Amino acid sequence: MVTKQERRAGLLRQIERVNNHLTDLHRQSDQLSSLRLVVAVAGIVVVSVLFFIPALRVVFWLSLVAFGGGFGALVVIHRRVLRHIEEFSGWRQIKQTHVARMDLDWQKIPPARRRSAPLHMLEADLDLHHLHRLINTSTSKGGSDRLREWLIPTVPDVRTIHRRQNAVNDLIGQPQFRDKLALYATLAQQNIRESGEGRTLLEWLAEESPQTGARRWLLVLAVLAAVNIVLFIGVLAGAIATDVLVSVWGIYALIFVWQLRRVQTVFEDALTIEAALRRLDAVMRFLEQDRYGAMPHVAEITAPLVTNRPSKALRDATGVISGASLRANPIFWLLFNTVIPWDYYFAFRLETLKTDLQQQLPQWLDIWHEVEALSSLATLAYLNPSATVPTVDESVSEVFHAVEIGHPLIEDENRVTNSFTFRQVGENVIITGSNMSGKSSFLRTLGVNLSLAYAGGRVFAERMDTTIFRLYTSIRVTDSLDDGISYFYAEVRRLKGLLEAIKVEDAPPVFFLIDEIFRGTNNRERLIGSRSYIRALENSNCVGLVATHDLELVQLADGDPLIRNFHFREDVLDGRMVFDYTLREGPSPTTNALRIMRMEGLPVETETEDISR
Repeated sequence: MVTKQERRAGLLRQIERVNNHLTDLHRQSDQLSSLRLVVAVAGIVVVSVLFFIPALRVVFWLSLVAFGGGFGALVVIHRRVLRHIEEFSGWRQIKQTHVARMDLDWQKIPPARRRSAPLHMLEADLDLHHLHRLINTSTSKGGSDRLREWLIPTVPDVRTIHRRQNAVNDLIGQPQFRDKLALYATLAQQNIRESGEGRTLLEWLAEESPQTGARRWLLVLAVLAAVNIVLFIGVLAGAIATDVLVSVWGIYALIFVWQLRRVQTVFEDALTIEAALRRLDAVMRFLEQDRYGAMPHVAEITAPLVTNRPSKALRDATGVISGASLRANPIFWLLFNTVIPWDYYFAFRLETLKTDLQQQLPQWLDIWHEVEALSSLATLAYLNPSATVPTVDESVSEVFHAVEIGHPLIEDENRVTNSFTFRQVGENVIITGSNMSGKSSFLRTLGVNLSLAYAGGRVFAERMDTTIFRLYTSIRVTDSLDDGISYFYAEVRRLKGLLEAIKVEDAPPVFFLIDEIFRGTNNRERLIGSRSYIRALENSNCVGLVATHDLELVQLADGDPLIRNFHFREDVLDGRMVFDYTLREGPSPTTNALRIMRMEGLPVETETEDISR
């Protein structure tokens, strides 16, 4: 099996080869730029001299053709070289980003898309927004959003998970397919002058088109235009008076201007999605090629594209929009519309185009976004060869079993793995330990890997078996000044939501993760509330972990097989705290809050001094 170090070294070799090729291409580009300048200057000088020598008129024309043709050929060759530079630069960027993802080099990983909506509970508590940024290789907003939806497993479905796992397995061994899909979409976006994505295609399709009557007025104006052409020929032949032509053309112009405002919105709408259509065309031309022999499960997803070849319809669509863009040139727009109802023809074509695309385009976009999200999960597995396929099945012997499970957002050299098991639904675990010992990180380790498993991806464990759970967390609860909600009340509402979730009938059990339960109140009330709450969770439709500093809570496990204690510990070496982040059975034997205070120079009374007072 390939190791992560070997895969990283392979990517670095690819980057080096691309760099060498780019160096050659840039040298060719510089040479072609110089040659174009020489040919242009020489051509201007030679042609200018020959122009003033009448006896060499034939030589003048031959020189003009030769220099003009030579310069044109150099322009074509130079553009081809520049296109190759653009392609190889994009390819290098993709490979460099892969290395950054392997190294968790966040400075070189593309930033997350801006979002107006608040983070989902699981995103905030489990850092799923950071996980999404790490693994998201989608170039489209739809692909990125779909991956995000998969990583927030509200109610996972076994069949869907297995289907994604199979497709991800297909894609892991196809790095060129995944990277080319991203490259072509990126290059198409770079070649579009508009900044940003503008309105999405689906938003455009969902909007109700105004009733312009373009077809009816096109027929009227087309008849008048044909009559005008016949009359114009008659005027040239002297058979028809000019006044007749002017009168009929006047009617044509009057109707044209009268109804023009009604079709104006059609053009404005179409031009806003031109960039998205051109980009989609580049992607569809790649996806519709029959290249899925080694990817049977991906082939099932892309079959409609291979069969129907959407790029043909998209090329027709971009052709129609290109015709409509004549409006950007006032002189030609006036010239064409004076003779024929150009605007009305393309308004009619655009209305027909929108009707046709409403039937097909949502499916094309859905397939693209699906493949992009699957490719993101496959790339994560490809860059982390030790990640494993989890077993997700409702009939597993132990409802959750993980062997050497670790956190994907922690660097390899610092990642500590642990094994953990829930044997049956209804079990609860209390985790105690000192500050910074690893309790919160372990909760997130379990939650993040469950999210990856339910998304259809690989997990960071030697082995992981799990049934279907609904994830629920209470880790990073925050107050809300806008809503007038205190931290404690916000936590109470979150924990109440968990009790309501486990009472939902005919629903999968809940896998809950609670960090520092009832931290927003005093010691006495926290202890009473925590005991009551944990007892309420026991033997319910859930399993879960509660991390706490309250060592009194460990007594709940005495004589109760459904409640177990685990802990993390620390040591002091050379005057500093040392943590091994290893999960151990039983309650924590130590605390370190006072020790940390003393080490940092804060005044701390001894227990004797405290008692004497």
